Amino acid sequence: MSIIDTIKANPRLKEFALWAMMPKNQARPRLWVKLFMNPLKHKKGKNSRICRHTRMDVMPFNNFCLGDNSTIEDFCTVNNGVGDVLIGDRTRIGMSNVIIGPVTIGNDVMLAQNIVLSGLNHGYEDISIVPHNQPVTKKIIVVEDEVWVGANSIIVAGVRIGKHSVIAGGSVVTKDVPRYTVVAGNPARVVKQYNNVSGLWEKV
Repeated sequence: MSIIDTIKANPRLKEFALWAMMPKNQARPRLWVKLFMNPLKHKKGKNSRICRHTRMDVMPFNNFCLGDNSTIEDFCTVNNGVGDVLIGDRTRIGMSNVIIGPVTIGNDVMLAQNIVLSGLNHGYEDISIVPHNQPVTKKIIVVEDEVWVGANSIIVAGVRIGKHSVIAGGSVVTKDVPRYTVVAGNPARVVKQYNNVSGLWEKV
């Protein structure tokens, strides 16, 4: 059994390790984790940029990867506390986005502004326990290559967005989106799809 497995299996050791890596009731890593552990664990591709005012709540016990020639703009929050955050090549994460793992984003993806992708949900069912003390559930969000997500959209846990699809601004995506599809609304519904026979984007 590895050291990590040993820590995870022992509640007291796990609690101590989490305290050592982040302040109580906060998602941010401690300074020593940022400076010494994260650079060894996480990957940032060639010519990629994480802007100065981005909040990187990334921990060494899960993965974070930013591909080549990709950018995370200012005022974003990236959190891998409960699952990996993996971002591909030539992808732009627009200003003020929130990405909470587990999330996988492909190549050549455009995320506009104020978008939320959260692969976790908090438990609430037990009314004798406050929600933040209840177990979380997680389901990976997958955004395939060449997707464009409009501003102020929300993508919920467990959703897969197919290649070269478009999410209209202000949409709430609660179900998988097929490839080459435009969706809009709350909840998001299909409004256009690409027809391989006609070579046109057709209304549905």
